[in-house]
Amino acid sequence: MSIKINTQQFKIEKNNDFEISKANTKVKKNYSSDIEYEAFSLDYKNQIDELQSKMYAHNRYGLILIFQAMDAAGKDGTIKHVISGVNPHGIRIENFKRPSENELDHDFLWRSNLLTPKRGTITIFNRSYYEEVLVAKVHPEIVTKFQKIPNEQIQNMNDLWEDRYKDISNLEKYLHRNGIHVLKFFLNISKKEQGERLIERINDPTKNWKFEEGDIKERGFWNDYMAAYEDAINQTSSENSPWYIVPADDKKNMRLIVSQIILEKLQSLDIYYPKPNPERTKILEGLIQTIKDQDKE
Repeated sequence: MSIKINTQQFKIEKNNDFEISKANTKVKKNYSSDIEYEAFSLDYKNQIDELQSKMYAHNRYGLILIFQAMDAAGKDGTIKHVISGVNPHGIRIENFKRPSENELDHDFLWRSNLLTPKRGTITIFNRSYYEEVLVAKVHPEIVTKFQKIPNEQIQNMNDLWEDRYKDISNLEKYLHRNGIHVLKFFLNISKKEQGERLIERINDPTKNWKFEEGDIKERGFWNDYMAAYEDAINQTSSENSPWYIVPADDKKNMRLIVSQIILEKLQSLDIYYPKPNPERTKILEGLIQTIKDQDKE
């Protein structure tokens, strides 16, 4: 059982085309029932796993999946859902939390560079280096007080953000030229839906133990975050490293859309299982006979 979603409607690959106020947080469902949703999900998982195995054997490409969103948009659940059927040898998840002292002693892209995937594998960034033009832009004191930037670099903060957009874009170009492709997802949740989910978390004893009051404080900067996301997406979207603005008010629909986008990316790569040469084929055929002889012992 399969499904085909038009993912182009969510794709941003040109600068300055994106207006966040016009982006959908909910679209028509791509499933008619929970049973159908589960069937579609299983089909995606199987296809993604098969292609990732082929990518692993081919060992020429790597893939970074970046997930950015406001709190409660469903990053963790979506990541868990998408990779649940993939061989763990070929996938890794990296969570970008508050930088450590060691990380603050380096440039803002340093910790990201350490975590890029090996060829043949997929690395998922749960948040990413984009935090340096999102939360840091909403709270510039993070840069001026904690990031140890030379004074001359922070005299004009607008220039600093512009330089960071360029640095990020150049990094993604560099990765692509080396066979490491980058897909970027902004899970676009409405403020109303986010509020309902936050209240649900507070009322759920299995979740509220990790709830921080600061999450509510950050919600007060909603408009600032939306402006920061709009700028970041417009400044760093490209044909080779596009952003996908995925409606997130319906979690199941969101997961199907994300799965389709990942599947399409893997299908676009020129990957194949290595073909043995005649000498290797002869060796393998001989091993078959060895196995049969062993079974006779």
